[in-house]
Amino acid sequence: MTAVKHAFEPVVVSIPLVQILPTYKATKDQLHSPKFTSILASIRELGVIEPLAVHPSTTADAGGNPCYILLDGHLRLEALRQLGATEALCLMATDDEGFTYNRQINRLTPIQEHKMILETISKGVSAERIAQTLNVNVDRIRARERLLDGIAPEVTEMLKNRMVSQSVFQTLRKMKPIRQIETAEMMISANCFTARYAEMVLVATRPELLVNAKKKTNGEASAEDIARMEREMEKLYHDYRLVEDTLGETMLVLVVTKGYIAKLMRNAAIAAYFKRYEPDLATELSAVMDAVTADARNLERE
Repeated sequence: MTAVKHAFEPVVVSIPLVQILPTYKATKDQLHSPKFTSILASIRELGVIEPLAVHPSTTADAGGNPCYILLDGHLRLEALRQLGATEALCLMATDDEGFTYNRQINRLTPIQEHKMILETISKGVSAERIAQTLNVNVDRIRARERLLDGIAPEVTEMLKNRMVSQSVFQTLRKMKPIRQIETAEMMISANCFTARYAEMVLVATRPELLVNAKKKTNGEASAEDIARMEREMEKLYHDYRLVEDTLGETMLVLVVTKGYIAKLMRNAAIAAYFKRYEPDLATELSAVMDAVTADARNLERE
């Protein structure tokens, strides 16, 4: 049996920023996004928690120093530059394909984030301090802290590794525990964890399964409306399954193609040709590669 190849070297190394070569340039929208603002504040307060992922390049800089291709951490790199840092802690990858690395990242789910916030607060860190570190409003931290209030433990267990919209939990609180469990099971079966789906289930819920049962008013859905919504949900589920059956193969083709184009664009001669004769095409290719990377990461989160 052959040994498993390690994805990274075992030691984290410090590399000068000038020797790190990004594979794309962060856009203005990205640099003004809440995500980047949060990364900037976090690095300012705590430093880099997750090292950058790089791979040795075949080229060197003007001084003969080795260069490294950045596989993951473009926003962290930009934040370090803006904060005046000169070096970054990096993981040395044994593969030069960024998607291989990104496939191994487990994004925090809302329930995991909730538990981390509770644990941090239990250690004496105030919600205000957490909000300052993440550069978010303290009300958002308070909302995350109360995320599971009124949620059945069985539902928490079922959804703990799912990327569920926070507003879904607000809807679940309006149901009794048994209906919460049924709703969670339906969402997992349909692989749909949106607030709209939860609201549709809420509308179709019998009054005796609601926390605050009330008499039916003229503004509420009739039996015919509920039956129609159930048919639409069933049709939506079948349509989703049809798309899901081909999504994996389509994304695989796109990612392989993106990796091939990325390697081509790292060739100095090819890059110079595009820059001189086909600048618009080069821009479009870069945008398409960024879109494929973003879609692949979203698929992994889901």
